[in-house]
Amino acid sequence: MAITFGIVGTNWITESWILATHKSGQWKLHAVYSRSEDQARKFGSKYDCSNAYTSLDTFLSDDGMQAVYIASPNSLHYEQAKRALKAKKHVILEKPATSTPEELDDLFRLAQHEGVFLIEAFRHIQEANYKLLQQLVNEEKRLGPIYGASFTYASYSSRYNNVLGGEVPNIFNLDFSGGSLVDIGVYPVTFAIALFGEPKEQTYVPFVCRTGVDGGGVIVLRYENFGVQINHAKSYTSAAPCEVYGEKGTITVNGTTDISTVKHWDPKSKKTEELAGPCKMVEKPNVNMEEEAVEFARIIGEKDDRAAGKLEEISRIVIKVTTDLRRQNGILYPADKR
Repeated sequence: MAITFGIVGTNWITESWILATHKSGQWKLHAVYSRSEDQARKFGSKYDCSNAYTSLDTFLSDDGMQAVYIASPNSLHYEQAKRALKAKKHVILEKPATSTPEELDDLFRLAQHEGVFLIEAFRHIQEANYKLLQQLVNEEKRLGPIYGASFTYASYSSRYNNVLGGEVPNIFNLDFSGGSLVDIGVYPVTFAIALFGEPKEQTYVPFVCRTGVDGGGVIVLRYENFGVQINHAKSYTSAAPCEVYGEKGTITVNGTTDISTVKHWDPKSKKTEELAGPCKMVEKPNVNMEEEAVEFARIIGEKDDRAAGKLEEISRIVIKVTTDLRRQNGILYPADKR
């Protein structure tokens, strides 16, 4: 049976989630919450969903809904997810899950108490070619000892034009827990943590916008015997690939999301081998979310606490690292002061 779910947030990423889940055949949109009834009904009608709510409490009391997908502004995630978990709904929470580690700890404790799953929607680490990369970095014959890595996700945002024009869009607003690190930088940070685990320490040199949040910057994650450099931004664009360097070769991938190439260069033969399998690409503005939709449905359906626990560990490390990077540079949200 398909998992019935409701949505909080009627934006393009929500549409991508609905399209991906319906394509997987393992989910079914059941209800839409919006502050505007007209918006809720209009959005739901595109997916043959007539359950529209303007009250979050009424929405969450719908017994026909098993799970909630939350893609509202970052600063609202904690309270909305908390109420959904108390209503005994599984929660798929768009990244960043919360504004602080303390909030995330509270949500995971609540999910365990209520007997439901809380999963942060890091789509890219569910891609088949990312999982291939995870295998390769642990293969002695491919890399041997790791010497370092460089990961990039820098893409100029049209909303940065608004910032330059004197406006304060949500994603560039401290009050909404915004900034490039939590919106874009979180992808390569998670990319590194899911590959190598928790770093020993981390440093960040950001470019801080006039709104008080970071528009991008360079991060260094320090591990036992190597470092990882991360370049991320919403205020500029980079076409640099992602690479992992080892004694026995270099692995290059085209990016931190939608991985279509995984190449291994052998320093002895001087040859490059393509190892990637098919990539589930979709046309913009929609994004590839089908693989995560399938995996999250499996976790919920099979009650796979072990797999959920691994994702929880990644989420806990990511929020710990990104929060430290923000606080090092005085980028503080209202949630940091509570």
